[in-house]
Amino acid sequence: MQDDLLLRYSRHMMLPQIEYAGQEKLTQSHALIIGAGGLGAPVAMYLAAAGVGQLTICDFDQVDLSNLQRQIIHTTAAIGENKAVSAQATIARLNPEVKVNIETTRLSAEALAACVASADVVIDCSDNFATRYLLNQCCFTHKKPLVSGAAIRFEGQLSVFDFRHAESPCYHCLYPDVGDDQALRCADNGVFAPLVGMIGTAQAGEAIKILLEIGHTMQGRLLLLDALSAEWRTIHLKKDPQCKVCAA
Repeated sequence: MQDDLLLRYSRHMMLPQIEYAGQEKLTQSHALIIGAGGLGAPVAMYLAAAGVGQLTICDFDQVDLSNLQRQIIHTTAAIGENKAVSAQATIARLNPEVKVNIETTRLSAEALAACVASADVVIDCSDNFATRYLLNQCCFTHKKPLVSGAAIRFEGQLSVFDFRHAESPCYHCLYPDVGDDQALRCADNGVFAPLVGMIGTAQAGEAIKILLEIGHTMQGRLLLLDALSAEWRTIHLKKDPQCKVCAA
């Protein structure tokens, strides 16, 4: 690692859980981020700042003025631009050492599965059940750890589904697919601006711990945040023996 990178990541390498070897591992890691909106913005920026060597960002949407209240990776000048393209430009300014791949069209199931297969960790920053269910299935099939987050109004949630471990539940265990995509959307319900940052940075933290294999992740637990009352709750999750996705 060159001297400028040693200085850039020096505060990480002071941590005994990371040190030089851990930072080197991060620089050789690949994270897949689905969505470059409210959650994907802090996820992408913190993973890039932390030195995750390769990011793949998938988003087919364009930056809108209403996004800028919370989607901090985008600027006013980026309005009308594809979100993945805008995110790539911001990361290039933040940390040019990070390689950023982008997908700017709606991915087919096969294309999404290929993206999942090539990543070391997958972060779900999408806003609809159809994408979450498909991503859950792809991660289960390819045994990739999935960091799942959601935020609406003043309420956020976070969990990890690590399919490298047989005992891990999956997203379908938590929210069984009943064929009715009624996911709440920010455009219809509103969202507290800092909430997506609180959940998104937590997702980035879980992803980095997974890549470094340190600490304890949110596998088997669901973290719930009520930002209006500043209350955090943790619910323990178990694998559904009747789950259509992950049951043996």
